[in-house]
Amino acid sequence: MDALHAPWRIQYILSPKPPASDVSLFTRIAQSSDDVGNHVIARDRSCFAMLNAYPYNGGHLMVVPYKQVADLPDLTDDELTDLMRLTRRCEMGLRQVMKPDGFNIGLNLGRVAGAGIAEHLHLHIVPRWNGDTNFMPVIGATAVVPQALTELAAQLRAALSSIA
Repeated sequence: MDALHAPWRIQYILSPKPPASDVSLFTRIAQSSDDVGNHVIARDRSCFAMLNAYPYNGGHLMVVPYKQVADLPDLTDDELTDLMRLTRRCEMGLRQVMKPDGFNIGLNLGRVAGAGIAEHLHLHIVPRWNGDTNFMPVIGATAVVPQALTELAAQLRAALSSIA
């Protein structure tokens, strides 16, 4: 087997990590006013949508409730409805801006299920195109994201402003 080297990753591995906090990354973003810097593309009554900074695919969004909860039963019916409505709106915006062939939409609840931020549930919306899986993620464990997050966020903000 051939080895692919990524020596630039050692800086991240060895760098000091922020201390553990009771407040999730999503709560900090929810409370921040820097939507452009945080790639927040929409804010609704009880949830917001943002681009994933470490996407599986171009256009990978997350819809996040403002309330930090780990599981669906901890959301009210109104919060759950808002989460799904914003998800639908984001899907429509992604269709308009990126024209994908399909989507993966879902939740990873709990660390064992793949949740990177298990203490704060969030719904993933991943646009998919025919043939978008190639050798890079399979062999090189590397995703190729063809568009800058700030540019895509601006396009999605514009599209979402016209979608109710």
